[in-house]
Amino acid sequence: MGEIGAARGAFLWGTAAVYLCAFASLYTQIPGLYGREGILPVRRMLPFTGKPLLDQLTDSPTVLWLCPWLGLDTEQGMELICLLGVGLSITALLVKPLRDCFIFACLWFLYLSLYQVGQVFLYFQWDSLLLETGFLAILVAPLHLQKWRAAPARLHDGVTFWLVRWLFFRLMFASGVVKLTSRCPTWWGLTALTYHYETQCIPTAASWFAHQLPTWLHKLSVVIVFMLETVVPLLFFAPTRRLRLFAFYTQMLLQLLIIITGNYNFFNLLTIVLGFSLLDDQHFRYWSERGKKQIPESWSRTLQAWIIGLTELAVFVTLVYGTIHYFGLRVNWEKRMIETKTVFTFHEFTRWLKIVTPLTMWIGVLSLSWEIFTSLLSSLMVKGFIAKLWATSQWALFAVAAAAMFAVSLVPYTFIEYEASSNLRPEIRRLYDMVDRYQLVNSYGLFRRMTGVGGRPEVVVEGSYDSQRWTEIEFMYKPGNLSLAPPLVAPHQPRLDWQMWFAALGDRTHSPWFTSFIHRLLQGKKSVVRLVQVDETKYAFSNKPPTYIRAQLYKYWYTIHQTDSTLNDWWTREHVGEFFPSVSLGDPNLESLLREHGFKDKVPPKRTVKDVLPSILKLSREQVEPYSGEQVVWGLYLAVLFISLLKALTNRKAKGSQLKPGSKRPEGKDVSGGEEVDADGRRKEFRRSEGKVRLPTEEQLRENVRRRK
Repeated sequence: MGEIGAARGAFLWGTAAVYLCAFASLYTQIPGLYGREGILPVRRMLPFTGKPLLDQLTDSPTVLWLCPWLGLDTEQGMELICLLGVGLSITALLVKPLRDCFIFACLWFLYLSLYQVGQVFLYFQWDSLLLETGFLAILVAPLHLQKWRAAPARLHDGVTFWLVRWLFFRLMFASGVVKLTSRCPTWWGLTALTYHYETQCIPTAASWFAHQLPTWLHKLSVVIVFMLETVVPLLFFAPTRRLRLFAFYTQMLLQLLIIITGNYNFFNLLTIVLGFSLLDDQHFRYWSERGKKQIPESWSRTLQAWIIGLTELAVFVTLVYGTIHYFGLRVNWEKRMIETKTVFTFHEFTRWLKIVTPLTMWIGVLSLSWEIFTSLLSSLMVKGFIAKLWATSQWALFAVAAAAMFAVSLVPYTFIEYEASSNLRPEIRRLYDMVDRYQLVNSYGLFRRMTGVGGRPEVVVEGSYDSQRWTEIEFMYKPGNLSLAPPLVAPHQPRLDWQMWFAALGDRTHSPWFTSFIHRLLQGKKSVVRLVQVDETKYAFSNKPPTYIRAQLYKYWYTIHQTDSTLNDWWTREHVGEFFPSVSLGDPNLESLLREHGFKDKVPPKRTVKDVLPSILKLSREQVEPYSGEQVVWGLYLAVLFISLLKALTNRKAKGSQLKPGSKRPEGKDVSGGEEVDADGRRKEFRRSEGKVRLPTEEQLRENVRRRK
């Protein structure tokens, strides 16, 4: 790859933007999820052990161990971490010089501190992906020591930035492979998308329209997904720019379609940020200079250009032929459709995977080795002994770090293929075990099996005052009311709604937190009620908590256009059975379940602290409470955008006001025309390409003398 300064800057800026969303989204939900009277009180995760602080940090690396030193509860410590994360993220977005490794190290450790105590509400793949991406950002981000740095550039950037591309490859390739290794009949039958749009956790309104598409188009879309997630990622390491750019834009198109049809919080934004690792400065200049007059470059069709062009053409032809051959694509002109079917078998795919998995590992070794080698050559070519020593020292440090990160990442990567995993050296496994608690590398694989075949399972919570007349408790985001359109939530993640979706997929015994949730609703805890409805007027029991609560299991389906009689509704549903029995406060069954799952511990009395820090946290919470999570996230994004535009306008005015009207122009560059002027304001002709004054020729001097006469 060529110069990557712009691509690296875009990656760091995007990572800071994702951090901002993650911290702000979680902050709005802390009281209801982890508060003293929340669903899963965080105080249970950090009990007093009497161990020294260093031992506690070793057991569970989180800064929340410092809360007693600051006079804060653990819940308040989580709020403080989120506010610090929001502040550092905004700083990194607005101030480029501060977008360095120190900022990203703080962001990573703050989010890791939350992850350690987050329990089931923070155990999502995108939380692990953010931690891994955030750690790579520490290696990629610059260390701003220009005043003391001898070398003029970071010659190791290609080595560390390569790790981002490797992570992007592992994410996409594993997501495609697990769909087929799971033997899910919907993926093998190419019918997964006929269920996906209505069975995903929190669909968007656009998913209803996507669900109405014909079946043959859904099956063709599954074929495209398989190609984009299993074959196209191999082009991430292609030696030619056009193949990498093709891979980049196809992946971005896939992520954009997922954003439109599903609420997957900041996951797709983070995936797009990882995709910047496929770009270089030349491509950024191409887009930034569009519309400007480009000086035509004359170049001859050399043998190398022909070979590269033919190679790229062969790759594209192979992709098209492989898609047609292995998925039996055939145009049915009579029915005006494209017929598809999976031609290969599961055993043929596993044989292919046994070949490709080790091959991709060796491709990674060769690609990283090339980056390390070219970086070493650049470091050795630096002029000056001190500068060369500094550059090679940096190269050695980051080359070892990149090699170690790559080796450790092979452990979760080879989970997709057993033989490749068993061939790894024991030293690599021991190193992986040492760093596993820090979430430096993780395994991925989204949508392994398609859920909801035969109807989307949905838990509907109901309340009553007399156990005779039941009223449904509507959530802000998850499906419930048949006539409410699916909302647009992303990039905010309502974590309770996501866990309600997982709870519906199994028995209630698999979701112990649900018992605590029911208990808090019976108690009428406002922090938990706010997770259900921020607007109290939309909560059915806002005046008085219900006396009885139960939960029913339903199957939901999207209405079909021009078929269902209830065209005003978005959903239809069918009752399946009871999910959670009717209980009330003091009910023996409820009390037994609370004790069984450890929710019956005594709540410590709330401390009245008048220190400055708790007062600031309380004031901040009061300001945010009236707003929902997505309103807070988008409000912060708009604030960053407004400040950025204001800074740009201020800088532009400052440049324009350097020359006051009527003042004598200084000798130098003319700001209006780009030409040089002397002390009297007369323009000087100069050669732009060389930046030198053009002296008149003898013929021009004679012509000037003749004109004067």
